[in-house]
Amino acid sequence: MKILHTADWHLGKRLDSFSRMDEQHLVMEEIIQIADQQEVDLVLIAGDLFDSFNPGVEAIELFYKTIKRLAKNGMRPVIAIAGNHDSPNLIDAPDPLARASGIILIGHPNALVTPFTTEGFTVTHTDKGFIELHIDRHDYPIRILHTAYANEIRLKQYLGEEKEVQLNRALAENWRKLAEAYCDDRGVNILTAHLYMNKIGTPLIEEPDGEKPIKIGNADLIYSESIPDQIQYTALGHIHGFKNIGSAQKPVVYASSPLCYSFAEAGQTKYVNIVNAVPGEDVTYDQIALRQGKSLVRKSFTDIGQCITWLSENPETFVELTLKSQTFLKAEDRKLIYQTHSGIVYLIPVVQHDQQNTLDKKEINLTQDIATLFTDYFKSKNANQAPNEDILNLFREILNS
Repeated sequence: MKILHTADWHLGKRLDSFSRMDEQHLVMEEIIQIADQQEVDLVLIAGDLFDSFNPGVEAIELFYKTIKRLAKNGMRPVIAIAGNHDSPNLIDAPDPLARASGIILIGHPNALVTPFTTEGFTVTHTDKGFIELHIDRHDYPIRILHTAYANEIRLKQYLGEEKEVQLNRALAENWRKLAEAYCDDRGVNILTAHLYMNKIGTPLIEEPDGEKPIKIGNADLIYSESIPDQIQYTALGHIHGFKNIGSAQKPVVYASSPLCYSFAEAGQTKYVNIVNAVPGEDVTYDQIALRQGKSLVRKSFTDIGQCITWLSENPETFVELTLKSQTFLKAEDRKLIYQTHSGIVYLIPVVQHDQQNTLDKKEINLTQDIATLFTDYFKSKNANQAPNEDILNLFREILNS
């Protein structure tokens, strides 16, 4: 059985003032093509389907069109759970219509899915936080424990635990009960969740830059050791870089986002994960790199000419540009930079400190001309940096007015 695991689509997300919708259309098409080429039996989308609780019309339309094509008119099940960026009620709302197309949308943790049948598969058994499917082309079922995102209070509410019970313990106990009740070695057993999960004793994984954080202190930290032994593969969402925090035998995988969404992700390769699973055996998986979308690049220059050359040679990028100089960036240089490249997200001018002229002057020579005195004053107020020609011209204009 082949399972395509993807997550963190963040449809509708912008990069500062730049829309990413064109790139998202392209990468959704790429994911559909991979699913078809690989002939996957099931698609799991592990949360953060949208970037906000109230996504725009274009983002919603792209999501529904994509999952409908992935489902192949009910021949292939698609299971999508809500993440911390998603409105659970928005995800749940179209569920009756979605089921007719073979799509299972899960907005809340511990949700109970109504059994149904399509041309390609049957949901044979469900419980709160659990579904079992029988895909027609296989003679064994797949069981999926599912936990959509919710904050600590809401998770405890759904799991029926008292406030003093630790979230980690509550989830572990809930998963254990489901696994013991339904997950034997005569079927494939999977867990999917949108949570901040880490292995005990390992460094904490950095959450995505600029994203809504899940982990507040350690209150929302879930340990991978809480996953039941019966589970063969855990499909996670939230961390935007591909990472297996489990073992080769029992992978616990963040599949990555389909695009680089912040400059902290600059240079990352994005993936979907193709999982190969049979009952009672270790799974294997293959990362398939996604090629669509502009690259995000952090560049630093000390020379305007070199900067302009690089920008001219790399037009299909989003750039965080740092310019280091001994004086302030001239207006004409700033204009030339933006005219050369349309994807400059941040322009960071850095005035470098002149280490050879750091001593404060003890005396002021009042016999100097006024322009020299202004330059000395300017340097005293700006970390010993001299005014550029634009500032000096403005000063001269004021003097002559």
